[in-house]
Amino acid sequence: MKKKVGILHPYIHEKATEDEKDVLVQVEAISKALKALGYNPVPVIFDLNLDAVAVSLRKLKPAFVFNLVEAVNGCGSLIHLAPALLDHLKIPYTGSGTEAMFITSNKIVGKRFLESGGIATPKACTLFSLKKAAPHKGRYIVKSVWEHASIGMSHDSVFKVKRASEIISRLEKTGTDVKGGCFCEKYIDGREFNAAILASPNGPQVLPPAEILFLNYPSGKPKIVDYLAKWAPDSFEYLNTDRSFDFGPEDRNIIKSIRATAVKCWNLIGLKGYARVDFRVDKSGKPWVLEINANPCLSPDGGFAVASALVGLDYPMIVKRIINDI
Repeated sequence: MKKKVGILHPYIHEKATEDEKDVLVQVEAISKALKALGYNPVPVIFDLNLDAVAVSLRKLKPAFVFNLVEAVNGCGSLIHLAPALLDHLKIPYTGSGTEAMFITSNKIVGKRFLESGGIATPKACTLFSLKKAAPHKGRYIVKSVWEHASIGMSHDSVFKVKRASEIISRLEKTGTDVKGGCFCEKYIDGREFNAAILASPNGPQVLPPAEILFLNYPSGKPKIVDYLAKWAPDSFEYLNTDRSFDFGPEDRNIIKSIRATAVKCWNLIGLKGYARVDFRVDKSGKPWVLEINANPCLSPDGGFAVASALVGLDYPMIVKRIINDI
């Protein structure tokens, strides 16, 4: 008899946004891969009725759970509840554990860990920290503390400041529109990269790093991967951002540094299975870690799958590697 595997994912309502619907694409792809690997996949919905979820999982008696919970009731701040429940039920699961999921989902906490590990990350400002010290003048970008997938980000998110009061005003204004609050981060004017990491028998394997190219962007328009660039296929931003894995000799040191830093992030946070680290590289060639994504998107046409294919790993192979790191 084939071993049952629970595919844990959030409930997706009819009026869900594109970023929320993406998990259903992943559920379908993971199910297909698990069948190819000889398992019997069974989708299980995760919501805030933890007792009901626990009952469903106990009845299923899965060999393990493939955790695809990216948010709960639309809130990224609750993402760690899924691994926490699985820990409580003593059910093995894929990807990072409860602590790593919490650390990486809260960008402020994540930055503190990066700083403690000597990893460069842009300086952040919160309403609380601004009461203690004034920020440097320059350009900042406002982000959600908890939400990933560029939720809440637009070209208006980047702004110039001369005094702390301007940041306070922006945080107070944006905070009412973003779940879980927001913060400001020093804007790194430069290139954008990401590095996918996949567990292997020899430790974390950094897949070919990708650079996001901003094509035809007019002068003055911030070159950032905002919500439109990720989720609005008809938008200028989506149509004019491209992923590139091609680098010349002049980028050798940058790519080497990105790879080394990605491994440091994996080890520092205690990541498992798979992850992605997002970078900005400044004019001097120094990489800065923007954030770490534990359990990143596994859509078949997404960056993780594309980077894996470049080193000869098809989709079932990716899934098998992730399972082997449970």
